[in-house]
Amino acid sequence: MFAHNKRLQYTVRVGGTNPGLANLMLEQFGGPQGELAAATRYFTQALSEEDPGRRDMLYDIATEELSHLEVIGSIVAMLNRGAKGRLAEAVDTEADTYRRITGAGNDSHVTQVLYGGGTPLTSSAGVPWTAAYIDTIGDPTADLRSNIAAEARAKIVYDRLIALTDDPGVKDALTFLMTREIAHLKSFEKALYSIEGNFPPGKLPPDPRFESIYFDMSQGDPQAVPGPWNDPEKFEIVSDRERQVAVDGGTGLPTVELAPDEVAVVAAFATRTASDPQSDPTTGAELGALGSGNAAQR
Repeated sequence: MFAHNKRLQYTVRVGGTNPGLANLMLEQFGGPQGELAAATRYFTQALSEEDPGRRDMLYDIATEELSHLEVIGSIVAMLNRGAKGRLAEAVDTEADTYRRITGAGNDSHVTQVLYGGGTPLTSSAGVPWTAAYIDTIGDPTADLRSNIAAEARAKIVYDRLIALTDDPGVKDALTFLMTREIAHLKSFEKALYSIEGNFPPGKLPPDPRFESIYFDMSQGDPQAVPGPWNDPEKFEIVSDRERQVAVDGGTGLPTVELAPDEVAVVAAFATRTASDPQSDPTTGAELGALGSGNAAQR
């Protein structure tokens, strides 16, 4: 059960109207790294979480993300508020109105005209929010890693938004939201590493023949830079091209066992659609080229 408190988790102080900045802020409102995506991701994970501690954590963070959605939405609404009134009441001439809503250099004019300076669930590029942003897979060792990555991505977006504005009140609120992404990231990391045997994700063990092999697939100049990801003390480095194919010891060619009736129909299909390697038919493209050449000669 949810209950709404009219006081925001963090006070929003906006210094003035700025529709262009409001449009960019929508990235964290209805974008793939935004607060609604985070709240929905963690809430749906909490519903099916079997561990009571992790379930409480997910509910807590999901609910806080909804409060962050309210904070970022309030920033968007306040940045649009003056322009919203001017547009709604048509207090400017047509030319001045057009100049005001298109002068920000981005898609803020779309937000103004289509949504009346409101807070649509879209990204800053106008892409509608979608549940496809939610990548929950139902295993905590995988989902917690995804959550860590999601918080990291959101933190980076807030870094960029903070760098875009000189409004001290907006910077202050965005810094709070950015900092909370770090706090959530820390909680998710603690939860992940509190699971014994959290790596590899899932239950099934890896095939030991391939678990610690590093295939040197990208070869040539510049030479590969060594690092812990391809440390010869931890990985067997395979650079020989012949050893990179058919690593199971087989031929490397695909095979399938078919029933007798399937063999017959596949053979019939192959015969019916076979190409004649001895033929050289004139194609439509060649006819067009001939026509162009003749026209040029005329």
